[in-house]
Order: sequence, then structure tokens, then C-alpha cells
Amino acid sequence: MAWFVFPFDNLVCMCLGISITVWFTLLLVFIIVPAILGVSFGIRRLYMKTLLVIFEWATLRMERGAKEKNHHLYKPYSNGIIAKEPSSLEQEIHELRGSANSLRSEPEFEMADIFYFCRRGVESIVDDEVTKRFSAQELESWNLLTRSNYNFRHISVRLSALWGLGVLIRYGFLLPLRLTLAVTGVGLLLVLTTMVGFLPNGETYLSEKVHLICYRICVRALTAIITYHNRENKPKNGGICVANHTTPIDVIILANDGCYSMVGQVHGGLMGIIQRAMVKSSPHIWFERSEVKDRHHVAKRLGDHVADKTKQPILIFPEGTCINNTSVMMFKKGSFEIGCTVYPVAIKYDPRFGDAFWNSSKFGIVNYLLRMMSSWAIVCSVWYLPPMNREEGEDAVQFANRVKAAIAAQGGLVDLLWDGGLKRAKVKDAFKEEQQKLYIDFLNRRSTSL
Repeated sequence: MAWFVFPFDNLVCMCLGISITVWFTLLLVFIIVPAILGVSFGIRRLYMKTLLVIFEWATLRMERGAKEKNHHLYKPYSNGIIAKEPSSLEQEIHELRGSANSLRSEPEFEMADIFYFCRRGVESIVDDEVTKRFSAQELESWNLLTRSNYNFRHISVRLSALWGLGVLIRYGFLLPLRLTLAVTGVGLLLVLTTMVGFLPNGETYLSEKVHLICYRICVRALTAIITYHNRENKPKNGGICVANHTTPIDVIILANDGCYSMVGQVHGGLMGIIQRAMVKSSPHIWFERSEVKDRHHVAKRLGDHVADKTKQPILIFPEGTCINNTSVMMFKKGSFEIGCTVYPVAIKYDPRFGDAFWNSSKFGIVNYLLRMMSSWAIVCSVWYLPPMNREEGEDAVQFANRVKAAIAAQGGLVDLLWDGGLKRAKVKDAFKEEQQKLYIDFLNRRSTSL
């Protein structure tokens, strides 16, 4: 009996060994080596074009199937739930008070004025333009992912079969491939940055090469297809690069095309290990939790960094939180008070291949990364905008808003004045006081006109 078992065991081990050898050989030849050399065979671009053809065919099948079964396929498009006409506080209160009260000689508060604020409050609750920026972007068509729509796959047998085939490809082939590449990229980053940190000379050059190689491997772990525009405007040493923030992988997307000094809070666990390894070979800026609240200390460290023209540009996401790739929210003014050149960068993801937005209140970082690695791909465009400097008489807030407006215009994003911190915090009293001041000004203007 043992004579029959051992040959079978040997055959299984032999087949397993051959499979692993072939697997890592293909990874080395077609992915890792090209990443090290900075070349591409165009496989990802071809893959993207193939997906677009499949999505187009699936959309036609869905529309035909929905028409045959009298199903409503898409939600009617609208900019908001409530149709709003632009009008001022003064105009609306005049309408509420009516012509009968317009003869009063004394400007004073009236009960009818309450309805203006009540209506505005209800509109803000029903059609909130802030909190909906912290949920996944809606698609008008299906990309064969159940996380995008749970009903499209049931429309036809062919479509259901295509969806099932997609599940096998994504979880049976792409996910193991991407996990292998991710472990390889992070492992090389830990080992090589630690080794470079012990070298006294040539540290900067080797550090840049190590970081570029590891980030390129990590980009391939996400099957990221990135188009960079206006590379002549790439950030330079002694400056600060600011970009809109959709996902933690924004760092990898930008670092794939150049080296940056990262700014962030000290973490524990695996992230802490990576931070400690990175800072050994490159001048990254990590703050302790107690230091983050000290704005003067943070500004001083950033100022000292940009004053040294030999150091890499700092990469900062002034929004301070992830937004769902539809808008840009308020930029924190801290990075615009330093007085150096700012290099704006706009990042726009294509949601048809996978939703890159990280909803941190719903998914942990590990769960999020697994969702990214089980998506079809990460497709995005990056625009390097011309460098901007603070103008004479312009304060930090105005400068931040000007940079934000430029990023929003280039990326086709909505420019919002709201603070992204509202994702976790209550509305500041300043916003409430602003509405109160508008109402008082209205009453004062009315008194002077009478």
C-alpha cells in the first residue's frame, strides 16, 4: 500500500514545485524585472481596452434585457434631490413676509422669517452636499462587480455567466497574483531601505532608486493604469506637492513617477515598521500624536525641510481625509503658511474599473486593500499643474482656496468650501454664526433704507 502512496505524494509535490517555479518565473520576467527597469510591455493597456469592450457589450445586453422585461435599468440623473433656484436671503425673506408687511417702518424680526431657516435646514438634511461626498460614487452602468449593483447580473443568462467568469478571474487569478506582488513590493521596501540606511555615501541616489522600484511593483499589484500629464510641471526639491485625496494609494500613484518626502503621524504595527524602515533611507517627516496638535512645531519642521534644496519635495493632502473622487473639499491652511513654492496635482480615478474611494468609517485598511485587489483595475489620470506661489496681500486661506480651485477645475471635480473634518466632527459654531450675521446685516440694511 505504501508503494502506491509514496509515488502519488511525490507526483503531487513535483507538480506543486513546478507550478510555483513557473508562477514566480513569470512574475519575475513579465512584472518584477520590467518594474525595476521602468519599462512596460503594454499588457495593462491592452487589458484595459479589452475590459472596455466587454463593459460596452454587457451594457447593450442589460439595456436589451431590461427593455424586454420592462425593468427600469438606470436611475434618472439629477444634480440633486431638490431643485434649487439661486436666490439670496433677502429675496426669500421678502417673499415670505409678503407685500402686506412691506409698509412697516420699523425693521424687526417676524415669525415668518423662521420658515426660511427651517426650509434651508430641511434641504441640507435631505440633499446634503457634504456627507454624500463620503460614500461611493454611483455608476450609470454596471462594471460586472456586485459591489456596484446587485441586480444587473440577473437580467440575462449570458450576463450572469459573464459575471461568474469574472468572479473566477478576479478571485482565482488576479487576487493571488496581486497579493504576491504586494508582499514582494512591501518586503523589498523593508529590506532595501534598511540596507540603504546603513550606507554612508550615495544614500540619496540609492534611496530614490529603491523607492521607485518598490512603488512600481506595488502599482502593478493593483493593476494600476496611470496616465501622467504635463510632466514638465513635476514637483521639485524645496517645494510642497499638494493633491486632492481619494484613497491611501494616492501616495503610490504619485510616488510611482517620482520621489517624495511623506508627512504623517507615527503608527504602530506593520505601518509603523514600514515608516521606521523608510525614514532610515529618506528624510520623511513623522510626527508623534502629541506633536500633531502643535501647529508651530509642525510648521517649523516643514519649513526646515523645504529650506534644504537637496531634500525631496514634501507630499501633502491638505483635505485631511478621503473624498469620493467627485469633489475637492476645504484645504487646511497649514501647508500654505510656510512661504515656499506649491506644486498642485490633480488626481482623477475612472470608477468603471473599480471604486478607489476609501470609506474609512465602513472598511478597515486591510478590507479596503482586498477590495482594491479584487477589482478589475485602478485606472486614473494625474495632472501636474504649474507651480504656484503666494501673492502679495494674499493670506494662507486665500492661497489654499486658489490652489484648490485650480485642482478642481483640472480634474473635473466640484469645488466645495466645506471642511472634510465634518466626516467625523460636528459643524463648527462659525458656520452657524455666519448665517446669523447675514440675517442681522439684512435687518440693518432694511433699517437704513427706510
